[in-house]
Amino acid sequence: MSGKVRDYPKLAKDILEAVGGESNISGATRCATRLRLVLKQSSPQAKEAVASMPGVITVVENAGQFQVVIGQHVGEVYDEFAKLVNLDTADEQTEHKGTILNRIIATMSAVFAPFVYILAAAGIMQGLLIIANLLFAGFAETGTYQVISFISWAPFTFLPIFIAITAAKHFKTNTYIAVACCAALVSPTWAEMAAQIADGGSVNFLGIALTETTYTSSVLPPLFLVWILSYLERFLNKRMNEIIRPLFVPLLCMLVMVPLTIVLIGPITTLGANGIANGYNFLAENAPALAGAIIGGFWQVIVIFGVHWGVTPMVLANFEQYGRDSFQAYQTIAVVAQIGAVLGVILKSRNQETRKIGISAGVTGLFGITEPAIYGVTLRFKKPMIFGCISGAVGAVVASFFNPYYFAYAGLPGPLTIVNSINADYPTSVWGILIGSAIAIVLPVILIQIFGYGVDEAKASGDSSLVEQQGQTGPAQQNGSDIPAGEENIASPLRGRIIPLTDVPDEAFSSGAMGSGIAIEPSDNKLYAPFDGTVATIAPTRHAIGLRSNTGVELFVHIGLDTVKLKGAPFTLKVQDGDTFRKGDLLLEFDKELIQREGIPTITPVLVTNAFDYKEIVVGTLENATTDADILTVVR
Repeated sequence: MSGKVRDYPKLAKDILEAVGGESNISGATRCATRLRLVLKQSSPQAKEAVASMPGVITVVENAGQFQVVIGQHVGEVYDEFAKLVNLDTADEQTEHKGTILNRIIATMSAVFAPFVYILAAAGIMQGLLIIANLLFAGFAETGTYQVISFISWAPFTFLPIFIAITAAKHFKTNTYIAVACCAALVSPTWAEMAAQIADGGSVNFLGIALTETTYTSSVLPPLFLVWILSYLERFLNKRMNEIIRPLFVPLLCMLVMVPLTIVLIGPITTLGANGIANGYNFLAENAPALAGAIIGGFWQVIVIFGVHWGVTPMVLANFEQYGRDSFQAYQTIAVVAQIGAVLGVILKSRNQETRKIGISAGVTGLFGITEPAIYGVTLRFKKPMIFGCISGAVGAVVASFFNPYYFAYAGLPGPLTIVNSINADYPTSVWGILIGSAIAIVLPVILIQIFGYGVDEAKASGDSSLVEQQGQTGPAQQNGSDIPAGEENIASPLRGRIIPLTDVPDEAFSSGAMGSGIAIEPSDNKLYAPFDGTVATIAPTRHAIGLRSNTGVELFVHIGLDTVKLKGAPFTLKVQDGDTFRKGDLLLEFDKELIQREGIPTITPVLVTNAFDYKEIVVGTLENATTDADILTVVR
């Protein structure tokens, strides 16, 4: 679900229990929208259980991580999760499981995600300075500019220290030793020595000539330093007497790691990062349209799998070497295209809940965070995701003819960071990105108005809404025929005692968030068709079924309140997805006694999930339901 999470401790506890408890956790980090877990063992049941929890948008398993997509409240959930799990005692041998690529991606995510908002804030600050310089002549000469400028550059200048903190946690080494070593790399004294070497001087360490490499704003040198430090520190801790350990372990670590980095690790890793950046730059300079099409079209696909942090070292290397980067320019257009796809759905849909989710996701997208848009709208309906990717590619290709660059790093590229592309030496850059962004936001809107936004393929569960079908003229038209105004009665799909929805002991149903309707305490074990229609969706565990009448009414029947955990055992289907049926046909049978033996309530909510498409849903006054009696009336 995409709703706001309020009970963060409960959600954190539920996630922990679903994935197998603390003993199954090897590591936990978070990024802007995801709780990223490294599990010793994972299972499809865990993924399904977590994905169905209120407050969880979806679950993605990739790069050796169990990624729980939560959205803007992930920080609160992570804080509560961290209280439940002692990660320091996790099994080091199982933490870095999976392929080498998976380990690299997981490491990049763990290292950069915690402070990405700091870098984003600094990037926006630099963007504001760009605007101020355009508006006020001579502003760059003022003390105000100088103060704000050095504040905005500070996170990048001392980036190795940020990396030291997060990498030390990831690699489970002493944070203070890591910070001390990385602080030495950004020491002004070393910068002076490197400048002396660059001017033709010679500086040796134990007879080894040092290079002119500097480490402010660097990524890979401090990252590799901390990684190797983690092995050195463990080696020393195991072999050194505990009396002298607190003093001599830090001493030896600094004496070994700092010189090792400036002699060997730094030059090699800097060369590697610059090599990757130069490879991308070669493509961007010699085939800019191809580079734009790839990034504009596929960047959001990379985001889906949570592996987008892997490009950070390359992007930062570009800024360090050249003071500019085109990758983030194309990223921005890809982000804008997803916002355009969401806008297209908002304009096309008549479902108020879909519009509400779309508006929330669109606003988040303005800040460069697209996971709510992807999982809440575009990927859910499929077509908008495709249209967004196509539009991002087209917009980026057009922008590529204008030499688009960012001149200040944007932690989260998006509409608000376009100002980072303004530069007097590249006057067409910002215009290219603006034109590309305009295409990226308008084109998906047009495509969705023409071709529609498709079918919601989200699986029905205890916490998900009924699959939504959107036609070209909204719910007032089905199969090409107009539906007459007036009222339509819906018969009861079950026999049993009627319970007001507000009395259902599950807030997801009683609050009305899932739809309008009633609940029934069944007296037998059969579910019948309440009208003529089609099976819209069936939950994988067969505990819930979505029905669509021939006139467009969408009904969701959830047998029992927590029956998803029974994994389908009590349920026998008589129909399949897409089957048509007549009123009174038997759709499903269930073992009521089995459900009750498991201690699970058999109360069954019966909900109209597209209630916003109608003027009113009238609940009948019957106390007991029979399959030949009407329980709800839809008023158009």
